[in-house]
Amino acid sequence: HEQLVESGGGLVQPGGSLRLSCAASGSIVSFSAMGWYRQAPGKQRELVARLTTGGKSLYGDSVRGRFAISMDDTEPTVHLQMSNLKSEDTAVYYCYADFSSNRLRSWGQGTQVTVSS
Repeated sequence: HEQLVESGGGLVQPGGSLRLSCAASGSIVSFSAMGWYRQAPGKQRELVARLTTGGKSLYGDSVRGRFAISMDDTEPTVHLQMSNLKSEDTAVYYCYADFSSNRLRSWGQGTQVTVSS
């Protein structure tokens, strides 16, 4: 079970930017994809973005064009650059990692993002 450590959450004003990072232990060759989900109070968890180690990205409809996901070349670390943030982006953001083998998905502990004036 890999440990995922998230950083970068916080409070930002509408229209502002934040960058989340998630670092996993182990070798990047063990991973097939990393990404982010989020969950707002009273709502279901939703996909924010996903990036495979082969470079294919996928974004949720509500963030496409505003958020960008990237991954370090040699380390299993994924970043989420969030721009033009809106109040509806307020949520706990969870990092996850999928593996090349049949190992279960690993999750981070979550980091709070609050968009408010």
